[in-house]
Amino acid sequence: MKKIAVLGSTGSIGSQALDICARHPEEYRVVALTARSSREKLFEQVRAFRPEMAGLTEPIGPEEIPEDLRFCRWMTGKEALRAAAAEVDADQVLVSIVGIAGLQSVMDALSAGRQVLLANKEALVTGGHLVTELARKMKKPLLPVDSEHSAIFQCLQAAGGNQPVKILLTASGGPFRTWTKEQIRNATREQALRHPNWSMGAKITVDSASMINKGLEIMEARWLFDMPGDRIEVVVHPESIVHSAVEFEDGAVLAQLGIPDMRVPIGYAMSYPKRMSTGVSGPDLFALGRLTFEKPDTDKFPALVLAREALEAGGAACAVFNGANEEAVAAFLRGEISFGKITEKVNDALEKLVGLPGTCIEEIFEADRKARETVRQNK
Repeated sequence: MKKIAVLGSTGSIGSQALDICARHPEEYRVVALTARSSREKLFEQVRAFRPEMAGLTEPIGPEEIPEDLRFCRWMTGKEALRAAAAEVDADQVLVSIVGIAGLQSVMDALSAGRQVLLANKEALVTGGHLVTELARKMKKPLLPVDSEHSAIFQCLQAAGGNQPVKILLTASGGPFRTWTKEQIRNATREQALRHPNWSMGAKITVDSASMINKGLEIMEARWLFDMPGDRIEVVVHPESIVHSAVEFEDGAVLAQLGIPDMRVPIGYAMSYPKRMSTGVSGPDLFALGRLTFEKPDTDKFPALVLAREALEAGGAACAVFNGANEEAVAAFLRGEISFGKITEKVNDALEKLVGLPGTCIEEIFEADRKARETVRQNK
């Protein structure tokens, strides 16, 4: 039986991971659960799975814990994340918290010798060199949970010594794929949150609409698969059936297909190197009829160009890109800036903070702080 800690258990990824645990109670024991602020949902999960430890990163007093849930250890703040990642006796740690907050949790889990199931792309976006170096040192390769990176990982398992030469990173194109540049600039919050294929949290859904999410995934793929950025190609695929592909030296291209359901990549990471039932059926190719592929329009979605420039710049540029975006998206969701301003804010931060170092985690967090401050000061 594998013991699993789930950081971000009340979010979309965490909830689906727990669904898989419930389907296979003989194989998984949930030992820790954390959430940011969704206390009632977390209380329900603790009742269902009875972990050893549970925590909320937002403050909660001991008297607020229901009487029937005081059998487990409760913690709050950043200490809750650290304890779940490194203190609780776990085989696997699913890091599905949003944003740069995931970087420290990934480092903590790896340092404690845990197997990290990575659903937090920002850990590699901001600190890829630090995370991958520690993973190699601890002999604990990262198991990707993002649908695209899981697909690439699955394709690489069939390489058989065939050298990969290019990663084909698919993108749905989001809700604004067919919109004009002017329409995109003035998109509303409701329109940006209306993804055509996937059900995700607000922040990642907005990132998908701007295609900043795909820029972050280029950075993530660079570190996960040790592939130079210029050999990671974004392919717009509106049906979201081909989750990504790998081109090999002999001319073969292997792709992973499936309906848009995150339980498939989550289950693969949890059971790797085996596979298990996730409750998801395969795609009906006859009903689909055809699959389409397009080049991304970087004039309408300039975030893809900015992401590649940040990756090439090195240092803390990717941390600046990510931090500025997180701050700008939050401002957009609060109704403080227009949708088109998100990418502009990211570009502005990259120009103002060029050359910041990123040799250690402290420098990365400092770059993140400066990027957020730059966005706040230039509304």
